[in-house]
Amino acid sequence: MLTLYIGNKNYSSWSLRPWILLTHLGVTFLEVPVQVCGRGPNDTHRPYSDNGLVPALHDGDIQVSESLAICEYVAEQYPQAWPADRHARAVARSVASEMHAGFGSLRGAMPMNVKARAHGGPLPAAVKADVARICEIWEDCRSRFAGNKGPYLFGDFSVADAMFAPVVWRFFCYNVDLPPRAAAYRDAMLDHPAMQAWERGALEETIHVAQSDAALAQWGGPREGNYLVLAAA
Repeated sequence: MLTLYIGNKNYSSWSLRPWILLTHLGVTFLEVPVQVCGRGPNDTHRPYSDNGLVPALHDGDIQVSESLAICEYVAEQYPQAWPADRHARAVARSVASEMHAGFGSLRGAMPMNVKARAHGGPLPAAVKADVARICEIWEDCRSRFAGNKGPYLFGDFSVADAMFAPVVWRFFCYNVDLPPRAAAYRDAMLDHPAMQAWERGALEETIHVAQSDAALAQWGGPREGNYLVLAAA
């Protein structure tokens, strides 16, 4: 059986990606949650993660690190994790890699915080550019490849959707204004049963990462009905 080591569901964007893919595919795996209280490698993770990071996937003696590499490994056994069409698959791999490597301004300004419900506000130029590029990707993939096959980037759910899942939470939780077609994709992702299951897990957590929670104040503070109880300053 596969074993997936993941960080806190409220905060660990990297962990969400392989988790949602495996869950969507119906793969049986053992989920092992571990505490993540900061950024970068942590020696406490070394016993199960060679690079000191999570997520980490174990398949017998095989260990796979990094969210995109884990998704690629899973796709070797479940090829439906990528679009069947060669052209669509090439684009899916390209945008998944772009998400994995890029959008640092957005990541820094809006750390994933599933419990957060911010009012939102004007975006700094660099963040605005990241948001615009992501919306461009979403709209392009949907218009060129999705057709009537389904509500996701390439119709059926794929690794590309898994890679963008943390951004979906960021846009929703920080109340980022999106153009209509990008907003429709965001909403379709939020309706995915695995995304809803991840949210339920996040809401059950009691650990607070002050650095991530503090970012909420930059975006107008919590909306009414906000899930998040901010850590003490």
